[in-house]
Amino acid sequence: MGARASSDADKPAFSDAFRSDFESLLRWRRDVRRFRTDPVDPDTLGHLLELADLAPSVGNSQPWRIVTVESTAKRASVIASFEAENAAAAEDYQDEKAALYRQLKLAGLKEAPVHLAVFSEPNPDQGHGLGRATMPETLAYSTVSMIHTFWLAARTEGVGVGWVSILDPDKIGEILEVDPTWQFVAYLCVGYPEEEHIDPELERARWQSRSPLDARLFRR
Repeated sequence: MGARASSDADKPAFSDAFRSDFESLLRWRRDVRRFRTDPVDPDTLGHLLELADLAPSVGNSQPWRIVTVESTAKRASVIASFEAENAAAAEDYQDEKAALYRQLKLAGLKEAPVHLAVFSEPNPDQGHGLGRATMPETLAYSTVSMIHTFWLAARTEGVGVGWVSILDPDKIGEILEVDPTWQFVAYLCVGYPEEEHIDPELERARWQSRSPLDARLFRR
């Protein structure tokens, strides 16, 4: 028999309270850099990854490839890569901005109990190429959609996520011994936040404030 068709009765009804909670979720999402070292329950992490796997993807290709980094030696190599790249990045700034940059905490690699490296498969069999012939980059975009879904799901469990981008993609692939064709997208620190803030840490550190939507909204 075929799959049962959905009816109007199956559609979820989202209440005003749910919509308010969803807005709070978006506002409190935040990029976390300061973690407690308490472990994240494996069942909780597994459930969050299952929710993330529901994310949309071009051609239903699900191109994301998630590596859980548990090895102490591999974590140490990732941290060394971050420290080298972070020191190099600091050289791009001058005077007060350089001093401020060096004061920023830009990763929770040493404290976060869970490390996830996320890659995108550049030519997955799944999806049969649908929707990506003219824009193959939609595979990576799909992987980012999965990451954001994971991020929001994690916050509903009180779990924080920090995206570490100051890394050498080739080096990370070598450290984790993944398929060399995979595209490195993100390294995520995951754990319980040491503190909760509704405003971004970079605002509190006087690096950059958010600008109004009108600055990014255009009409044609």
